[in-house]
Formats: sequence, C-alpha cells, structure tokens
Amino acid sequence: MTTFSVTQEGPVNALALNKDNTQVAIGGRNVFKVYNIEEDSFKEICNLRASKHLNLSFSCNDVAWSSNDDNYLATAATNGHVCVWNLTKMGKAMQEQVYQEHKRTVNKVNFHVSEPYRLISGSQDGTMRYFDLRCKAAVAIFYSNTESVRDVQFSPHQPYMFAAVSENGSVQLWDVRKTEKCMQQFAAHSGPVFACDWHPEVAWLATASRDKSIKVWDLTSKPTLDYTIHTIASIGYVKWRPQRKYHIASCALVVDCSINIWDVRRPYIPFASFNEHKDITSRVVWRGDPQTFLSTSRDCTLYQHSFKDASRPATKANPQSVSLNKQGTVLYANRQHGSSSNSSVKSTSIMRKSSNTVVSDQFHLASSSLQSFHSKVANDNSSFGVIAKNYVLSDLPFWELCERNAAVAKECGKSNVSILWKIVRTMYADEYCQSSINNASLQRDDLGVQNNIEGDNNKTKGYDTPQFCSGDDETENEDQVDHVNAYYDFSATSKFGLPKGDFSFGENELDLELDSLSIDYRNGIRNSGHLIQQEDWHLPNEAFNVRHEILDRSPPPEQFSNHSPDLNDETQLSIEDQTPCFITINKLPKKPIWDPSNIVVDTLKHYAMIGDVQTAACILTVLGDHRKSLKSLDEPTQEHWLLGYIELLCRSKLWNQAAQIIKLSWIQNINTLNQQSTRINTSCSQCLKPLHRIGWLCDRCHSSEYSLCSLCHQVVKGLYSWCQGCSHGGHILHMQQWFLGNKVCPTGCGHMCEYR
Repeated sequence: MTTFSVTQEGPVNALALNKDNTQVAIGGRNVFKVYNIEEDSFKEICNLRASKHLNLSFSCNDVAWSSNDDNYLATAATNGHVCVWNLTKMGKAMQEQVYQEHKRTVNKVNFHVSEPYRLISGSQDGTMRYFDLRCKAAVAIFYSNTESVRDVQFSPHQPYMFAAVSENGSVQLWDVRKTEKCMQQFAAHSGPVFACDWHPEVAWLATASRDKSIKVWDLTSKPTLDYTIHTIASIGYVKWRPQRKYHIASCALVVDCSINIWDVRRPYIPFASFNEHKDITSRVVWRGDPQTFLSTSRDCTLYQHSFKDASRPATKANPQSVSLNKQGTVLYANRQHGSSSNSSVKSTSIMRKSSNTVVSDQFHLASSSLQSFHSKVANDNSSFGVIAKNYVLSDLPFWELCERNAAVAKECGKSNVSILWKIVRTMYADEYCQSSINNASLQRDDLGVQNNIEGDNNKTKGYDTPQFCSGDDETENEDQVDHVNAYYDFSATSKFGLPKGDFSFGENELDLELDSLSIDYRNGIRNSGHLIQQEDWHLPNEAFNVRHEILDRSPPPEQFSNHSPDLNDETQLSIEDQTPCFITINKLPKKPIWDPSNIVVDTLKHYAMIGDVQTAACILTVLGDHRKSLKSLDEPTQEHWLLGYIELLCRSKLWNQAAQIIKLSWIQNINTLNQQSTRINTSCSQCLKPLHRIGWLCDRCHSSEYSLCSLCHQVVKGLYSWCQGCSHGGHILHMQQWFLGNKVCPTGCGHMCEYR
C-alpha cells in the first residue's frame, strides 16, 4: 500500500466506506462523490451533484454507508433533512427517502451494525430520530434536553443501545425501545463533546471534546474513566484503530492539521503522525486494515495513508529532562547510550513473518538514567526569611544601608552577598561619587585648576583644607568650601571606612586616589565657573638641598635645534636665575572617569540567573537615584526581578516585607499593586460561608449574628476584629482586652484564636 490523494472542488466534511472497503463516499457543501479505490489512485464512479435537480439536500454534513448493502447511503443535510440514496437508480430517483423531521441542521447519521434498514440521526435541535428505511417517517424520537446533539453511534456490543454526545459535555446511553428516558447519563467533559466512537472489541467508548482531551470510558457496568489523552487543540473526530486494542486516531478542529494515532497507555506523545494535509482534517476511516486508512480535509483533498509513511514523534522527543523542587533538589534525566531497546525489538521480530510490521507497531523505547543533586544554597529557605526580615532598604544613609545589609548577609552565611554589598557601598557611596565630581570639574577646556605643592611647612597630616580666593568677596564661597570639604576631607572618607593610600612620604600619608597632591587653593582655583588666579605648578628639582654650585652647566636652550625663537623673554629664564630649579607643569592631566554601572548590571544579572533574585531586587532598591546610571538594565528586567521577589515573599507569608518592596518601587506597575485586591471578605460565624455582598445578612443562613460583638453583643459600627479560623469577632478594643488574659474564643466555640 502506498500514500496517494485526489483533489476536490471544495472542502470535504464527510467520509464513509462500504462494507468491502473498496469504495469510498465523500461529501461536503459542494462535493458529493463516490470513488473506487484502486491500487495507487482513486477512480470516480459517481458524482451525485451532477444532477440537474440540486438543492440543499445535496449539501452534506455527514455521510454513512449501509453496513450490509453497498447500494444505500445516508446523508445529514444542512437544511435539517436526512436523505437516503440508492446508487442503483439514476437522476432524481436516487433520493429514495427524504426525512424532514429535524428543525435544524443534522450533525450525524449512523446505520445499525447488523440491521441495514435501521438508521439513527442527531441534530442541532437537541433531538435524535430513529428511522426504518421502509417507513416514510421516524419510528422514534429521543429528546436529549440539551442544546444540540453532536454525534450518535450504535453500540457494536448491544444491538438496542446507542450513545449520544451533546453540547453541554454530557454522554447519554439510550435504548431504542425506551424513548422516555435515557439508560445512563454522565458528564464526560468540561466543554462540548464533538465526537464519540465505540471500541470494536471491548465495551469502551471514546469521547472527544473542545476541552482538548480524549477520554476512554469503560461502560461494562457503571461508566468508569480508564484513560485520558490531553492534546494541544480541540478534538473534532476520533476513530479506533482495528486490531490494535489501545490505538485510536484523532484530528483537531483548529491549529493542528495532523492526524495523530495515540496509544492510550502512553498519552503524552502520539504514537504516529500523518502530516499530508495542509488544512484541518475533518474525517478519518480505517480500511479494515490497521496499516491503511483514509482521510478528508478542508484543503479539498482525499488521502489514503500507509502506516509505513508515518512520522514517529517519540523518536524526536528529548529523553533528557531536569526538574527543581522547592527544597532545591535537582533531578536530571539523561539519555543512556547503548540501551537494549533496539535489540529487544530485533529479537522479537525473528519470531514474526514480517519485521516491518513489528517495528511499526513498537512504541519508541528510550532509556534514561536519573541523577539527583542537592543544593545547599537553594535549600536554605530559612536564610531567605531571615534576610528579608532584617534587611533595611530605606530611611538611612546609603553607606549605612550597605553596611547593615552586608552584616545581615554575613550572619546568614552568605559571604559573597556580604562582600557585594560592601563593593556597592565603595563604588557609589565614596569613590565613584568623588571621582565623578573631580573629573566633571576638570573636563572644562576653557578653565584650569592649578595646585601648588609646597614644602613640609604647608603640609598637614591628611589633605590640606581647601581655601577659596575670589578677590575681595570671600563670603560667597562658603557654600563651595563646605561642598568641596565633603569630598576631600580625609576625616569624611575615614567615616566610610576607606583605606588610606598605599604610599607614605615621611610622616605625611597621602591618598593616591586624589592624585597624591595637596591642593593650595590660595594660588588658584575655579570658582563658580571662572578662573580666579592661574599659576604654574612648581615641583622641587631635588628632594634634598644642593650642597654646592654645579659648575658644569648645560648649554643654553638657543643651541638646541628644536628651540623655538618665538618664546617670550619671560619664559626664557636663564638657569643661573633658577635657584633652586623647579619643574614647570603647564596643564594638570585629566583623571579618567571610571563608570562601574556595567559591572553592577552584570553582577545583578548573575545573581538573578542563579536564583538569588532577593539580592538583585534589594540592591536595586537601595541604589535609589544611582539606578539612573544603570542604563544597560532595562525597566522590564527590573520589574521582572521585583515581581519575582514579591512572589517569593508572599509564598513565605512575609506580607509586610512584600508591601515594603511595593511601596519603595519606582516602577508604576508594581507601585500600584497594593491598591488592587485589597478587599477581604469575612465569613459567616454560623455557616462559615464567605460573605460577598455588602450588608449585615448572610445569603445562606440569613443570620446577622456575625456582625455582633462576641463580648458586648452589640452591632459593630467601627473597627471590626475577627478570627479567620472560627469567624467570630467584635470591637477591636473588646477583643484586645479579652486576649490579654485568654487564648480561647470568647463565644465558647473552643477555637484557639490568635490575636495580633
């Protein structure tokens, strides 16, 4: 058998085979044909829409072929008619019977398994009609009491029983001899049931629904759910595979165009798939052979499929998996190479005639080994709560927040997080701010700052105190003096715990981070954007006094080839007049600005990636205005971290800490969370039903006692305090006084209430 197809004039909705599986009838809105099935093609033998007397009866929702007579077809029409066709006649006479019993569209028709003149139909009007082809009208009417009947199927195991599935998700079992009431009815799905099919060997009924599931019910006695298959889309049709007890075919209503063959014992992945159709598949029917079946689709094609051409999704499934539980245990399953699954299949095929058949009916076997890993960091749930409760995120200076949180992290055994807090403090509280301000003032090209390094007489231990000179007016610079002292005074930096410089000159230690220079503001400094006085910096030529005059002097500058004659006389000073010699610095080199924002962003992303979103969210919160420098960290990522931390806090029942994060948030979507779902519904103290409406009356027991104080028995009009366990309460002051000396509910219900 090979796979082949034929194209039609329009979408095909219905499909049926004759009893010998040699002819196929297809139907649709614009299609109604009968084909003979050849070796590798379909041969058209009858086009019923070729008649001159076309009407809505030729528009088919479903078609059924008599199980005993190849000359009779039945169709379900969109106009509510049930038509019986005799293929031995020609023209208009082919419509041997037209039953106009239903008021709305007929969804399904089905012939009796053993009696060729018995026919059942299900309609959108919620009724089922039982026909005898020898009669002009329906012999019985069954009312489902539902909006519509989607499918009806005669049972192959009991001759008088048929099953009907409805729009409301229920399944009904009827006896054709009793029209008053169904034998059994049960809710099978949470959505409309679109199709059902009886198993040919056992008393199983498969149902397919909009709720994306296929269910197998054992109807031997009381309906019992044996198997459930969850799919990716709503299922529109199912059909059991012959000679394979656990195999069933399905096609979807939307999204998925494939025909999937399922093994109900392994419901998580299809046993085989056929992907020839380009649009939604409407019907599937087996040719009596488990290796061949036919299908129709909205893509206007009729296909015959050979099972050897099927794809096996299980062979493409990843045998590796990983799972993480709340305790931090990681389970990892990886492929076990050299498994014996293939060898078992080969050994089985030796005892069969055809190895291909055996291989095609074997579900893909894969062996995996399971490994377990335990993470001490992830398993330490207690440290999360301790850190969350003891972290301070606001109302203190930045450096103090970092110091306190570093100490908390260290106490909880998180040394890396403690060091990270100290690094952030150093970057943003001291060094980075100081470097940024210094370099910002040095980057103006039209202005300069000259510092004079004097002798030991002008040096003090630490840094020289800045002195601003602005001519006659010295008072206007007092604010600038205080501002500069905040960044240059060594006592201020000592408060933050910064180390001193690595170099010392005699007894005076200078911090190299400030260029190891004592700044003499009397000689010159920029004030309010203007240069007050500009002089060159002079450094002593030697670190010791000259003992005698150097006689061998260097030649004058005029003798050098690179000497510029344009220099003025004041600049060309003779070396004899320079006693002692000085090195002239015409321009102070700029100190490069170091921006740590990229390193901070990478560090926070690292902690978030390893699962420590607490550290990332807390550092972001403490940074405050410094977050503006983290330009490479977008707002959605920050929001994701904060929401993740809030969720973890809520899981740990740390409501106060979660509320604090929401309050301190700078993102509007998070900052407004505490304004949502703030309503708390109490419960009735009599029947414990939640009270959803405003008022003093319970909807269930109509009691108003829950609004009375348990101590004074008066209506509570102010603040109301109640126990969430027993729902008893009263005035907040009365409850407070009661629980100062009692632990049991004041009503005498015996509940151990907890007052907070």
